[in-house]
Amino acid sequence: MTRSLGAAICGASRHSETGHIEQIIVFVDAACNIFRDEKSMKTASPACALHGRLSHMAEESMGQPRHGAASPRGGSSRDEGARLLREGGKLSLLTLISRILGLVREMTRAAFMGTGALADAFTMAFMIPNLLRRLFAEGSISVAFIPTFKGYLVEGDARKTREFLSASFTVLLILVLAATALGIALAPWIVLLFKSDPYETTVLTRLMFPFLALVSFAALLQGVLNAEGVFVPSGYAPILFNICYIGVPWLIAPFMPNPARALAVGVLVGGLAQALCQLPAVLRAGHRFGFTRPDRAFHDPGVRKVLALIAPTILGMAAYQLNELVCTAVASRAGTGVATSLTFSLRLLELVLGIFAVSAGTVLLPELTGAAKAEDWPRFSSRLGKALDLIALVTVPVAVFAMAMGREIVVLLFQQGAFTEDSVALTTRIFFFHMIGLYFIAANRVLAPAFYAREDTKSPTWAGIASFGLNIAFAIAFVGPFSGGGIALALSIASAVNTILLVLLLVRARIEGLLRAFRSSLGALGRLCLYSFVALVPLLILKAPLAGLCTGALSKKLAAAATLVLGALVYGFVGVSLLVLFREESASLLLRGFRRKKR
Repeated sequence: MTRSLGAAICGASRHSETGHIEQIIVFVDAACNIFRDEKSMKTASPACALHGRLSHMAEESMGQPRHGAASPRGGSSRDEGARLLREGGKLSLLTLISRILGLVREMTRAAFMGTGALADAFTMAFMIPNLLRRLFAEGSISVAFIPTFKGYLVEGDARKTREFLSASFTVLLILVLAATALGIALAPWIVLLFKSDPYETTVLTRLMFPFLALVSFAALLQGVLNAEGVFVPSGYAPILFNICYIGVPWLIAPFMPNPARALAVGVLVGGLAQALCQLPAVLRAGHRFGFTRPDRAFHDPGVRKVLALIAPTILGMAAYQLNELVCTAVASRAGTGVATSLTFSLRLLELVLGIFAVSAGTVLLPELTGAAKAEDWPRFSSRLGKALDLIALVTVPVAVFAMAMGREIVVLLFQQGAFTEDSVALTTRIFFFHMIGLYFIAANRVLAPAFYAREDTKSPTWAGIASFGLNIAFAIAFVGPFSGGGIALALSIASAVNTILLVLLLVRARIEGLLRAFRSSLGALGRLCLYSFVALVPLLILKAPLAGLCTGALSKKLAAAATLVLGALVYGFVGVSLLVLFREESASLLLRGFRRKKR
């Protein structure tokens, strides 16, 4: 459990900037680190289960034996592998759709409320039950419930399995209903943590607190399905949530006192949809459960085991949530719209990280683990160095371009309805400071697997705790002179410090070839920064004429889109020319990988 706590805290430190979507990845990493054998890997989460099974399949393809080659359902290993590949492809597609809808969801919120006082009230009110959801539902289900439930499935006793499931449902229902009732009752005092409209924030908090109960039940159903090796219904759940969040407010807003309450109803309907869409799949799997006597439920041996496993997970998650709570409270006191603009900027940051960094870290972990177990440290160092080079190749040019074209990006995605010019200016300023830390945030997700592969979670845990403390301290220090941009700058600086600490901890381990790899990556990072700023010069020269040309004949959104496209072509042409001219190795690796994919 020390490993569980360490992985959770370290993962949280890397994800403090990303909000609820990326938080799931923290526990994928933690669970993959804890449950290394094949049976347990299948129980950790959809991504972890697929990751573990496909890693074993890759070993088999290279002629490496493994234990337990038979499929748990009695089929061949090849059939099971093919099924998991299909499930993995479907899950990846559903995740991509969910991310796109998540961006549309934020665009909908921007259109309804902009960054005014009402938007701040909604941001604070939704954060509170959402914080408890992350703390008690998703992570705990992944780390504690699924492994325990999988043990019952392997044992094969239908009566015990049904009793455990009913007991788990009963305990969960009691706890979340108590938390919901307490949250509704204490809402007037809870909202005093934030400087937003106390009356409206209280109303919205009370309206959305039942979301905690709905999404906790959805997480329980997801745990049952994941333990059974069924992942697709869990992929549908966030899509349905986003659809409800987007669609319901448009339908009911004319009948509600204000747009924030319409969005709150959309949140509740979305939470209900998340649960109901998975229930048929659970029933088809043959599982039945209901409410049982509370005393029997709390004394059920399986439930007691789950509660024991949850404790360190909650402790690790609490550090992350404290960081987010403090930063949000600081943002709420920085002025109207700051906290809301911070969430819009973080959504853009999540989008970039979700496309590039998360997948890189996921793919890198089995590579590094295999090298570490074989004690092939030169290969370990080489793989980690190349991964850092590729992360720099993507994130540095993107960050520089986004800092220069931030206003056009914000206008294109968010400016409509109540999202005014003031909202654009506020969000653009925060987004600029977030982009300063893009490389470091992404690099942390690549460096963490280097520790997990060596079964070391203590070192990154301390780095993560230091990052938490710095983030809070810098946010408080910078919010005065820089307003919301100061909170974003605090995250960027804390992420950079976290990266430096992780690198120093790895260097201290004296891994063969790693210091040389880090020096090479640092040189590549410096050159990419130079190339990106050189490529920025013609973009800055042409930006005003391009914007003027496009604005004259097009609407604001189309003008922003046209300016972005033309600017990206200029910036990309100069940047790629510099990479080719100076024969950068990371660019050659990326080009070779792209050619292989095309074939």
